[in-house]
Amino acid sequence: MDPRRGKATGTASKARTAPSKVSAQGVKGPREEPSESPSATGAARPNARKRSAVGASGSRRKSSPPASPETPQVRARGARAKKGPLDAEDAVEGQAVPAAKPPHPRAPSRRRGSARAAGEQRPPPEPTEGPGFGPRVSASGSAPGAWNPRAVLEKLRLRRQEISLAAETVNPVIDHLLRSLKSCDSEFKDVALLRTGSYYEHVKVSVPNEFDVMFKLEVSRIQLEEYRNSGAFYFVKFKRNPKGNPLSPFLEGEILSASKMLCKFRKIIKKEIESIKDVTVEKKKKGSPAVTLLFRKPKEISVDIILALEVNTSWPASTKSGLPIERWLGTKVRNSLRQQPFYLVPKHAKEGNGFQEETWRLSFSHIEKDILKSHGQSKTCCEINGLKCCRKDCLKLMKHLLEQLKIKFEKRKELEKFCSYHVKTAFFHVCTQKSEDSDWQTRDLELCFENCVTYFLQCLKIEHLEHYFIPGLNLFSRDQIDKISKEFLSQEIEYERNNGFPVFHKC
Repeated sequence: MDPRRGKATGTASKARTAPSKVSAQGVKGPREEPSESPSATGAARPNARKRSAVGASGSRRKSSPPASPETPQVRARGARAKKGPLDAEDAVEGQAVPAAKPPHPRAPSRRRGSARAAGEQRPPPEPTEGPGFGPRVSASGSAPGAWNPRAVLEKLRLRRQEISLAAETVNPVIDHLLRSLKSCDSEFKDVALLRTGSYYEHVKVSVPNEFDVMFKLEVSRIQLEEYRNSGAFYFVKFKRNPKGNPLSPFLEGEILSASKMLCKFRKIIKKEIESIKDVTVEKKKKGSPAVTLLFRKPKEISVDIILALEVNTSWPASTKSGLPIERWLGTKVRNSLRQQPFYLVPKHAKEGNGFQEETWRLSFSHIEKDILKSHGQSKTCCEINGLKCCRKDCLKLMKHLLEQLKIKFEKRKELEKFCSYHVKTAFFHVCTQKSEDSDWQTRDLELCFENCVTYFLQCLKIEHLEHYFIPGLNLFSRDQIDKISKEFLSQEIEYERNNGFPVFHKC
């Protein structure tokens, strides 16, 4: 079979706009620390379809009696609140890129204490429509303080006892699988663990019950052929190798078959797991690059094991103008990050109503980890003796907001295609535009969080979220996530923002 034609593996769901590629994340490190899983539209329109407010159970809310003059009235879903003016700026896993450029929040006027000279101005915003930042007022039109973000963050803080329990449960199994792969006479004997993911980025929220583990395998002398100008998906070919190639059993013609390689990888893991009590391998999901383990005891935990090819060559041309951190972390840091290897995971590209099973997708989860680890302009930002910022706190709150809405509407389909990677991608863009450490002072947590919410809403509104590493990839294109789903998420986020985020009080 010609691998380029692709095998239809099932009806493909509409692609979501989530940040560009799937980030494979890893687990390992200190024995006490398991790795964890990777696992909008603009303001709701006043005339949005009328409906009763639906809770997690799907039941209608009882309408409240008219509020007295002394009692503030809760805004209905879809109602617009007064906001500061929005300005145009920038905004990525789809293949269709709308004409409108992605939103980028405009940097506010310089505050006192800024490192920039008083008369120096930022470059003008690129896009002509996109989220911007208005006056320093709450996006809902009310003064900050209507809800307590610090109290929410305290609830989200991972408890040491839970971390230790998860580590004692997950790490021995991962170590066993790694030893088995290395010891058996297979094509995967040179695999190694790569530690990535929100746990190691220190932005994991709630409980440590989902983790990602990346098993990386270095490959050399390969040639990449971009799939349909996607920027993210590639066919992998090997150059001539007189000594033979250990991965030759997975060749489909001259193409390294992602489906064959993933199938063999999954088979080995499944065989090893059969002898481990209270651990099973979840049924394969169409188009997913992960082999998912389900731990039943002492508590339910899921671990996605992702096979990744490590490539030590220049990054693909589609990433040339990506990773726009020059004004945030500096040109030297960007150059250093781009000298690191990149990864390819066996993620199938959409092809008609099915999938192209031989494609591999770019992954930069290790770079995302490095960015979040050293996230400030100051080298001592958030260190023990350094000034603290609220960047990571904002990301935690954004992730938690989406998670809670997905739980609340778990019986509906509109939010199925949204994931934390969309939130992380939008957050990186806000950091790019609001690059000064003084833009993220801890005392301004509520304002900074609302700036992130505003940006994400505008991305939903214009249906464009630019992949942070692959600018040509729109994560909110309609072939990724349909317009109705984006409007639904936008409505619900507006409702939460206008009413003090009641969904946070249900966690």
